[in-house]
Amino acid sequence: MLALAVVSLVVALAALALAALAMRRTSPGPTGADALPEDVVGLRREVAALRAEAGDALRHLAVVRYDAFGDMGGHLSWSVALLDDGGNGVVLTSIHGRSEARTYAKSVTGWSCEQQLSPEEEEAVGAARPAAR
Repeated sequence: MLALAVVSLVVALAALALAALAMRRTSPGPTGADALPEDVVGLRREVAALRAEAGDALRHLAVVRYDAFGDMGGHLSWSVALLDDGGNGVVLTSIHGRSEARTYAKSVTGWSCEQQLSPEEEEAVGAARPAAR
């Protein structure tokens, strides 16, 4: 009976040692950027570069359609704001009358313009501006 207890104890200790060894092999190593494979680190750098590059893209867009003249209908005139993340870009406006159409372009810097904007152009710039997060 004592021999059976000793054998059981030896088997239990061996199982415990094997379990500890298995846990050491599967436990995560060092944490942080050093623990990441090189390809993951490279992908993170590439994503960061793409995000920085996208900040200069004209990705904020708004169109305002309206009737420039009281005797015309159909909202044929329009103003469109094309701006980047910093509010830099252009506002294009096309005024349509019965016999002619005129198109204007105004530069926008930091969500404002040196030239006076029409109410419709201001509305387009305001609509293109992202909501505060």
